[in-house]
Amino acid sequence: MFDGFYFELPKAISFLFIFMACASLCPMRLPSIYFPHTSSFVKGAASHSRLLFFLKWLGIVMLVLAIMSPVRDMVYETTPKKGHEIVLVLDTSESMKQRGFDPKNPALTRFDVVKEIVSEFLEKRKEDNIAMVVFGAFSFIASPLTYDTKILKEILSRLQIGIAGRYTALYTALAQGVNLLKMSKAKSKVIILLTDGYSTPQVDKIPFNVVLDMIKKEHIKVYPIGIGTNGEYNKKVLMQIAKASGGVAFGARSAEELEAIYKKIDAMEKTEIKSEKYTYKKYYYHIPLFIGFLSLMLYLFLLNRRGSE
Repeated sequence: MFDGFYFELPKAISFLFIFMACASLCPMRLPSIYFPHTSSFVKGAASHSRLLFFLKWLGIVMLVLAIMSPVRDMVYETTPKKGHEIVLVLDTSESMKQRGFDPKNPALTRFDVVKEIVSEFLEKRKEDNIAMVVFGAFSFIASPLTYDTKILKEILSRLQIGIAGRYTALYTALAQGVNLLKMSKAKSKVIILLTDGYSTPQVDKIPFNVVLDMIKKEHIKVYPIGIGTNGEYNKKVLMQIAKASGGVAFGARSAEELEAIYKKIDAMEKTEIKSEKYTYKKYYYHIPLFIGFLSLMLYLFLLNRRGSE
């Protein structure tokens, strides 16, 4: 209960001994000054009053304690933000409408399943700085880099199929993810790319080789994930992206496989986080100061009342 509790000015307790010495060696003459007509009553009654004696010394002791500055060191342990910087690049094209990806709940679309699994992934990555890029016929930043997983999950829940158009600007979205990490000084920069289709040349304005050069230059590791059957997404391209970046390409034919992939990536990209401790000082001088002031005020009030009766 009193762990970390101490007085900043412990030597101030000497004031208490001064008061005690003065009380025994220096008789109080103030009552005769302020209330000369009641001096005999004060000597005979007030000086022997236990209540007045208690209030006076309670006030003195409390004021001395306030001067001693009681304080408590409260130690807090924090976990610093030293994780990865990750960009989630999500395909919201028209093909994500397909159902049956989750055999346990065939009514869900592919994107419904993706949102559930990515939300669970975000819940585990509280120490990472994460951004989100969404793409279809064009790409846009749904969220810049942030440690706030609650905001990311809220944004994710509001995303809809076709929000960025019906086609697939795969390379443009990947380039945008690279640009988000371009100014980063983090040691570990990761992009998790999820798609269920091929790049649409009519809308994808950035050439594939340019994207690969960007990834290599910025030393970004990419984990491409293709969902659906092998023919539904460009497995060769995803493998090239992974190889060029030092990442790993994955394929998921069901919700269960996709969930396992995100868990595997989560395990592969773990960072050792060292906790830090800091001390917060909380002062309590106001408590004895208030009690002491109140006691002395009550003491003077009762003393004055007895003297006027």
